[in-house]
Order: sequence, then C-alpha cells, then structure tokens
Amino acid sequence: MLNLTVLLFERAGLIIILAFFLVNIPQFRKLLFRKDWSTTFQLFAIFSIFTIVANLIGVELRPDNSIQFKSLLQNVTPGDSVANIRILTVTVSGIIGGPLVGGGVGLVAGLHRMLQESLTTDALFYIPSSMIIGILAGFFAKKKQHRFATMKVFDGFLVGLLMEAIQMLFILLFSPTGWTLVKYIAIPMMLVGALGTSVFLSIITLYFRQEVDTQATQTKSIFQLALKTLPVFRQGLNQEAAKKAASLILEYTNFDAVGITDESKILAFAGMGSDHHITGASILTELSEEAVKLGEVQIGNNAHEINCPVKSCPLHSAVVVPLIIKGKAVGSLKLYYVEEWRLSPVEIQLGTGLGEILAMQIMLGEIEHQSELVRDAEIKSLQSQVNPHFFFNAINTIVAVMRYDSDQARELLIQLSTYFRANLTGIRETTIPLYQEFKHVKAYLMLEQTRFPNRFEILFHQKVSENVMIPPFSIQIIVENALKHAFNSRKKGNIVSINVEQIKQRLKIEITDNGQGIDKSIIDKLGKQTVSSVSGSGTALQNLNVRLMGLYGKDAELKISSDQNGTQVVIQIPYKEQV
Repeated sequence: MLNLTVLLFERAGLIIILAFFLVNIPQFRKLLFRKDWSTTFQLFAIFSIFTIVANLIGVELRPDNSIQFKSLLQNVTPGDSVANIRILTVTVSGIIGGPLVGGGVGLVAGLHRMLQESLTTDALFYIPSSMIIGILAGFFAKKKQHRFATMKVFDGFLVGLLMEAIQMLFILLFSPTGWTLVKYIAIPMMLVGALGTSVFLSIITLYFRQEVDTQATQTKSIFQLALKTLPVFRQGLNQEAAKKAASLILEYTNFDAVGITDESKILAFAGMGSDHHITGASILTELSEEAVKLGEVQIGNNAHEINCPVKSCPLHSAVVVPLIIKGKAVGSLKLYYVEEWRLSPVEIQLGTGLGEILAMQIMLGEIEHQSELVRDAEIKSLQSQVNPHFFFNAINTIVAVMRYDSDQARELLIQLSTYFRANLTGIRETTIPLYQEFKHVKAYLMLEQTRFPNRFEILFHQKVSENVMIPPFSIQIIVENALKHAFNSRKKGNIVSINVEQIKQRLKIEITDNGQGIDKSIIDKLGKQTVSSVSGSGTALQNLNVRLMGLYGKDAELKISSDQNGTQVVIQIPYKEQV
C-alpha cells in the first residue's frame, strides 16, 4: 500500500507541475475570469487532455494487488485493475469550470477508462461515476466560492476526499474485484486525490491573490494618475491636454503605447508606434473608429484585430475606450501592448476605468470653462451697463424724446430696464425660452432704432413655439454685431432678418444681413479666436461659439458665411421646449 501511495503521489505531482505551467500561460488565466460558451469549451478541452493523461499514467494492479509497471497504460490486461488520479482531474475541472465542464470531462474520463479495458461492460460504471463526480464538484464550487479563489483550499481537500469516496463506492458496487481492490487502493487514492485537489487549488488561489495585489497596485497608480491629469483638461479635450495626459498614462502604467483621439483625428500618441501614429493625422485603426462610432469598449487581441494599415506596426494587442460626454463619444483612449498575451482582463478593466476617469475630467473641465465664460459674460454685461457710451447714448435718447413725446420716452425707459434685466437674467441661466431672448433683442433694437430712425429694418420669422429653449444672448449678440459692423455708414436699406425654425429634431436659428460683408482675411477666424480689427475683436462671437459647443457639442458650432451682398450666421442646436 505504501508503494502504491508513493507512485500515486508521483503521478499527482506530474499533474500539479502541468497545472503550475498552465496557470502561468496568460491565455489560460483569462479563462478563469470569463464565463461564456467559448470559455466553457476551452476549459473542457484542456481538462479532457489532463484526465486522459491521468488515465495513461495510472498504476496497473494484478488480481493479487501486486503492481505491474508500465510507462504508459494504453491497455489494461484482462482481470487487472488500475489505481490512478483520474478523479483528481475530474474534480478540479468541475471546481474551476462548473458542473457543465465537470460533467463533460467526467464523460471523457469514463469513456477513455473504458477504452483502456477494450470497452468491456465491467468498466461501464466508470462513465456515470466520473460524470456524477464532475457535476457534484461543480455544484460544490458554486456553493463554496471564495473571493480570492474558486474555492478555499481546505474546502477543496474535503471535496476531493468526498469525490474519491464516491468513486470507491462505485468500485465496491460494480467492479468484479470489489472489496478486494477497494481495501487496497481506497486510502492511497483518497489521500492523494484530496491533497492533490487542495494543492491544485492553492496554485489557483496564489494566482488570484497575485491578481488582487496587482489590482491594488494599479488602483494606487490610478489615483495618482487621476490627481496628475485633473488639471490637464481644464480647457476641455484638445491637442495640448491630450499630449500631457498620454505622457502621464504611459509613465504611471505598464502599457507600451497610449493614444488619445477626438472623433476623427489623433490628438496625441506616446510610446511604441509613434512613428506612424502621428499627432494631427486621421485615426488609423478600425478599432478606434468603432469605439467612437458605437460608444463601446473595443478589444484587439492580436494585430489582425487591431488592423493597423502599417504592416510593421509593433502593437499587437489593444483596448480602446470611448470618451463619453453627455451620452456621446467625443473621442477615445487607446492603450496598447507589444505582446498579445499581456492584455488580460485586469488590464482591460484598468483601461476602461482610465477612460471613464478621463471622460469625467474632460466634462468637469468643460463645466469649469463654461463657468469661466459665464463669469466673463457677467463682467462684460455689467461693464456694458456702466459703459459711458451705451448708457449715456440711451439716456440722451430718452431725454431728447421726452421733450416731444413723454409716452414714448416712458416706453424707452421701460425697454432700457428690460435690456438690463435680461442681461442679468441671462448670465444666471444656461438656457432661456425663445420669447425671453426676443424681448431682450427687441429692447435693444428699440433703443437703437430710436437713436437712428429708419436706418435699420428688423424682420422676425418665427416658425416654432415661443417656449423653445436656447442659450441666452445667442441671438442678441449676433444682431448687435450686425448693427455695429455690417452697414458701416450706410443710412438706409439696412435689413437684418431673424429666422427661427425646426428641422427634424433640431432648432435652426438663421440671422442674415444685407451689409457689406466680412473681410475674407478674418471670416475664418470669427467665433474661433479674437481678431485684430478697427471695429472690434470678435470676443463676443468667440464666447458664444464656445458656449454653444460646450452645451451641445461640435455640431452646434457657429456657421458664418459672407460675401459682398451680406453675412449669414447659422446656429443649429437640439430642439427642446420649456417644461
């Protein structure tokens, strides 16, 4: 019995060594985290090989229980029996893969064991016994699942002991050698099976604990990285911010390359492959395009799935995370490895978390930038209220009118009050109803038209509800710019047309004038930056444009066109009425 125990420990040691090497293969480690049909089949295939090996290295016993030494046990001599570690592999397959894998591996184990005895009916009981053991082990694993492993090591020992006991019961009931065999092999096989199961699980547990430690280290790096990147996106997602963020991510993580894109082009790229993933160029890979288009994390497990058009690209695995702002992907975070195997589920989770952190920081940056713009608008609004030119021109106009028409003067005073109140109200709100914006515009127009009678004609074309919501000052600023800059010194025939309509799910605001047009040298800059001009700097239009894109995205950008016949400014934003 001692010799048999030693021989079985040797066989179990071989299986455990194979298991140790298996756990160190990244592709197998991935299977421990995933639960799908592909994973189930792969685990079934791996453990089926294990259980066949366990049958082949079994110890053949003669009827008198003496050991017959063979290198590989392909066929069992009629009348002989076998002591092996088949049940150990079936039990572990059930614990790791669940009842389905355990039952399937048990079927393969039983069939192969029957095949060793030339498919005799005496060996038929090995099929149901092995399947029952595999299924039971799977159910026990579900019940005893532990946060650091599939099952605690001691629980594994007890389950292994129980499964071997079940096998002994089947041998006792159905084997021709019955009690003669069981009394000789029961203790060695139960001891080796239980210890082997616990050692196998301890290897898995060790790996799980290493993963936990790795995740803890990565979590610490993520927190440090989050603190470093927080100030980077204060001006939103742009090339300069993306470049700093990509360098920081490369420094604080173990990725081989990091890229950040907007919806169409590469904003920054650091690390391997930066010779052809060039900042400012269009997105190269379909993986990144799909991430932005679908708003879903995309995984590239090999170079073919990444599908970089540059064949010499060294990057062979990637996780691409969309940067979601207000439900829309505004760009992507791309994290690459040179080796395929390094992209484990832990790295995918890390990349996904990083993408979510960056998206949140970009959104916070835009909110902060919007607040700065509002504060700037408030200051400019207050300045306009105490601006000597605006204030005294309005007062002088009212005083002049008062001499011959006190009722009109009173009305102008009311409009001046309305204008100031609208300025103060607008700076406190993100959006206001259209009728409120029109009141602001009409108050301003009445004051200007009183100063310059018959100089301007303002046409309003409203084809939508007056409760549709728009950003404050969005019409007033453009109209004011038209009156100040479009007509120069022309006294008559100056027309500004304001057209508001709904096109599908969007609100279109179109403001046109028949003025002299805008100089070609500055029209492309208007709304995007300040300009050097005798008549103004374009700051108001720039702030309006930034506010629109901050609230609604790039689709809401001001569209400005101009020629010698006049200028057209178009705003398109989502259609939403006041609740």
